[in-house]
Amino acid sequence: MPIAATTPSLLKRASTDKLREVFLKYASLQKDGEHYMTSEDFVRKFLGLFTDSAFNDESVRLLAGIADTSKDGLISFPEFQAFEGLLCAPDALYRTAFQLFDRQGNGTVSYADFADVVQKTELHSKIPFSLDGTFIKRYFGDKKQRLINYAEFTQLLHDFHEEHAMEAFRSKDPAGTGFISPLDFQDIIVKVKRHLLTPDVKDNLLAVTEGHRVSFPYFMAFTSLLNNMELIKQIYLHATKGSRTEMVTKDELLYAAQTMSQITPLEIDILFQITGAVNQPGRIDYSDLSNIGPEHYTKHITHRLAEIKAVDSPSDRSALIQVLEATYRFTLASFAGATGATVVYPIDLVKTRMQNQRTGSMIGEVAYRNSWDCFKKVIRHEGILGLYRGLLPQLMGVAPEKAIKLTVNDFVRDNLSDKRGNIPVWGEVVAGACGGAAQVIFTNPLEIVKIRLQVAGEIAGGSKISALSVVRELGFLGLYKGARACLLRDVNFSAIYFPTYAHVKAALADKDGYNNPVSLLAAGAIAGVPAASLVTPADVIKTRLQVAARTGQTTYTGVWDATKKIMAEEGPRAFWKGTAARVFRSSPQFGVTLVTYELLQRLFYVDFGGNQPKGSQGKQPGLPLDATMGAEQPKPDHIGGYHAAVPLLTGIESKFGLYLPRFGRGAAAAAPAGTATGS
Repeated sequence: MPIAATTPSLLKRASTDKLREVFLKYASLQKDGEHYMTSEDFVRKFLGLFTDSAFNDESVRLLAGIADTSKDGLISFPEFQAFEGLLCAPDALYRTAFQLFDRQGNGTVSYADFADVVQKTELHSKIPFSLDGTFIKRYFGDKKQRLINYAEFTQLLHDFHEEHAMEAFRSKDPAGTGFISPLDFQDIIVKVKRHLLTPDVKDNLLAVTEGHRVSFPYFMAFTSLLNNMELIKQIYLHATKGSRTEMVTKDELLYAAQTMSQITPLEIDILFQITGAVNQPGRIDYSDLSNIGPEHYTKHITHRLAEIKAVDSPSDRSALIQVLEATYRFTLASFAGATGATVVYPIDLVKTRMQNQRTGSMIGEVAYRNSWDCFKKVIRHEGILGLYRGLLPQLMGVAPEKAIKLTVNDFVRDNLSDKRGNIPVWGEVVAGACGGAAQVIFTNPLEIVKIRLQVAGEIAGGSKISALSVVRELGFLGLYKGARACLLRDVNFSAIYFPTYAHVKAALADKDGYNNPVSLLAAGAIAGVPAASLVTPADVIKTRLQVAARTGQTTYTGVWDATKKIMAEEGPRAFWKGTAARVFRSSPQFGVTLVTYELLQRLFYVDFGGNQPKGSQGKQPGLPLDATMGAEQPKPDHIGGYHAAVPLLTGIESKFGLYLPRFGRGAAAAAPAGTATGS
């Protein structure tokens, strides 16, 4: 799951002792009794970047120089610790880039520093930038002797790529006509704006031109749109009042853009040209914007214990892959269900005993005045462990129960969702109902055993019963006693719960659509309130049918018989017995279950090419980390601020376009034919 943000830093700093332990693990050089990291120790071994055998040593030295503030070619522990602190700063990306250009380590960037780094980038080798032009002179002075401080550098870096794009346009238009060909347009965008291109945009660069020449205003609007996709997303959310699934037209988005930003009508036109080339034209939703907007580097700052890509694209989803996906979800849902059930089991026991209490029978006075009285008496007469009577069969049942419910719900939702991943409300209701129906077939026998064990403690001095004795007494058909009432309860519960959860979760997501664990827990708990309370009558009927009646108590032959007799003997209020206990049990149980389920999917991430849980902030279509710098997955030794080291260094490439060569000068010749050496 993504690391929780703290103010003012993104990450919590690591302790000095732990940092020193990590440092000494990778420091290979000892000098005058002190340990040091070399450039390769820091970049290749510790960070896991440039791991190819034919790596570019100059690029490695440049990156190591970010932490090597003394510029002596070695990284001491104080420098290692200082860089960890810098990575925790709220403007860590810009500060890291600044230290890349601060070649002398004096807190400023000279023209020579700037030119030296720029000339080493892949972009400059493909489309050279004029380092003697008016743009450079405006920042460094006519004689190029002015030094740039950090604040000024951030603006220089921002303006540099816009200027580079314009210079590239001029180079393709030597006659000054104000137009370039579609192929030249594609060439410039792919090279200069590579860091802003998602696969959908890159694959449709020629399509959006429709074969016509590209004018300079169109070119500038296109690059501005790529730069401002996060703003476009906010305009969309403003137009839809926070919804991420509502479809909007060009006119609706244009109106919202004019009321809250400086996005031009031409940029809106281009946006709909791109989305029209990718999907059907005319209307867009938030997923369209996510598909064409570059992935933010901070989405790589995640804690994942495992990350597997099962297929390269959704089109590769075979029947076997779908079976594996269902098995994966079933396994995680089993753990989640067991966790949720254990947390709230005492409440479930109290709820069952309250619902089984019959005020209209000749059995005598009621045993419990209310749920709290029941809770106290169980502890007094049966001890703390009495609150967990019947837990084992409950766990044996609840794991597959929740697994079946969640897996079937997810499966039906996937099949009723459109290609954008959106599903209508009726589809959510149907998916939930299918999940509820599927679980009853498996769980009704376990439910009846659990209930009989829960009420067994009510009889003072009664003989102890076990799950096996209950099964022997009931027989196979007896284990499905009350199944109709169980269906009546669980189908309706799930049909209410899952749509409510999905919409509450979306409402609690942050502006980027991400749900932190607290919002997931809250969404699960809130959705449980109406779902649990509204199906209480069915739950009461099910409990009465499944509990063995004692001497003097009313017996029931079926759902309708139980409904009539309860109404006649106890009145309508009896149908709502245990409502509070049921809500207090089901609401937190499903809250814990759903938050555990979704967090497990984030921790053990497997991409099967299907839909991922919304709000998980998993990798969106965008800039894959492994396409830059040859990075491996973050290591356990990346503690504190170093959690962000690889994403931030990748961010220098993906945000600023400062791609450094991965391979050495002789690597291209040594590499097999067709091997890319410039990514």
